[in-house]
Amino acid sequence: MYNIVNAIINVVKSQSLPNRSSSNNRANQMGEALENYVKDIFANTQEITDESIRDTKISETFSYLGNQNNPPDSMLKNGGDAIEVKKIEQIGSALALNSSYPKEKLYSDSTLINKACRECEEWKERDMLYIVGVVNNEKMIALSFVYGEDYCASKEVYENIKNKIKDGILTIPDVEFSETKELGRVNRVDPLGITYLRIRGMWHIENPFVAFESIFDIDSNKEFNFRAIINKEKKEKLNNFEELENLAKTNSNIVIKDIKIKNPNNPAQFKDAVLISYSI
Repeated sequence: MYNIVNAIINVVKSQSLPNRSSSNNRANQMGEALENYVKDIFANTQEITDESIRDTKISETFSYLGNQNNPPDSMLKNGGDAIEVKKIEQIGSALALNSSYPKEKLYSDSTLINKACRECEEWKERDMLYIVGVVNNEKMIALSFVYGEDYCASKEVYENIKNKIKDGILTIPDVEFSETKELGRVNRVDPLGITYLRIRGMWHIENPFVAFESIFDIDSNKEFNFRAIINKEKKEKLNNFEELENLAKTNSNIVIKDIKIKNPNNPAQFKDAVLISYSI
């Protein structure tokens, strides 16, 4: 089945966003176009115009296609990567994750995923791949692939913050607190007991172009910049990585080099990884 290597090769073939959007809102159109572009580069359907054939190939590639309210946006078949797609308009903009904190991995017991995601296949844990596209004036100028385990701390870090906030609310006198999928809810705020306060997280994280600024080394003179980080352990599991290396030998715009990245849980430690760069 297709994986990140196939997607990167297809990025090299064409980085233009396809006109596959059902929204009348420009911002939503661009977001939907980016999501469809990601489906196409993984399913190798970017050149297919017959929607029924495209839908079949996408169904053969993905075990789950999500919605805007629950992560992830998609999951590859046979226990493949979970994929979260984010569109920004400026290369320095932060990513809005809303009520879903950053994920090093995706776990099937997460309360933030829906039943369809949980039951699409037999699975417990998946690698989380963040795909961030910079779309400006309806043109994609930059794209990055970064795995959650190289970008985000472990779930305990974020859960600890959530729990401390909940515990702090419980210490407030005369507050009736109830558990929800969000941070919680304070009930019976007014004398009549008919008003309640929802407490929800609005998580943000610096986008990969900022978080890995010194590594990515974006060339502002180029019309399009693509960067991907794949840690050594993940790379060794990709049985088709040699295809990408062979492509780099014939295309001077592709550069693959060994790098070291900080461990998100302990910046004093470094991890071995490869950086794939493509600029035109």
